[in-house]
Amino acid sequence: MTTGSATAREPVTAAELTIAGAHQASWADLQAIFGTTGSPGHCYCQAFKVRDRDWSSLTEQQRRDRLRQQTNCGNPRAETTSGLVAYLGDEPVGWVAVEPRTAYARLLRSRTPWSGREEDKSDSSVWAVTCFVIRTGYRKRGISYALASATVEFARTRGARAIEAYPMETEPGKEITWGELYVGARQIFAAAGFTEVSHPSPRRAVMRIDFTS
Repeated sequence: MTTGSATAREPVTAAELTIAGAHQASWADLQAIFGTTGSPGHCYCQAFKVRDRDWSSLTEQQRRDRLRQQTNCGNPRAETTSGLVAYLGDEPVGWVAVEPRTAYARLLRSRTPWSGREEDKSDSSVWAVTCFVIRTGYRKRGISYALASATVEFARTRGARAIEAYPMETEPGKEITWGELYVGARQIFAAAGFTEVSHPSPRRAVMRIDFTS
């Protein structure tokens, strides 16, 4: 493990990062990113995957086990995975969840993303970006920007016809806790080429890229 890098605050450029499918990462890499405390360590990226009525029945260990299975981590030949992992040198520093939209049971049942839109929720060719986790010590260094950009080509090369995100609208000067921004901030997706298609609430936007053949 590199010493000192976890406490440095300098911005990280996309060129400095290696971003790979989570199936190419080890389970130890994912655990290093998520940790065992705070929102990431409790959720393990299951908030959008599990319906409300089933959430309370899952233990934290079961949530971890579900992520391990969903990512196919440690199996580089796996045909599917549920996200991307960013590395700075040898250090795993960030995660983003990106899959066909149909993989997210809670998202499909939520009212907010669909307000004012006519969408076929069963269309698996539309992918969704639902969650970022940046490892403690590496936050606010630009890693989310690189991960958001990487989701676009990742989805495109796997046959997606569109990719969506549901970011939070941040207000200048207003303090926001890290847990609130797990969906990403609007400017992260704007920088990756997403455009707003709806604004269903004061704090939430739906942003999207439609791929052309």
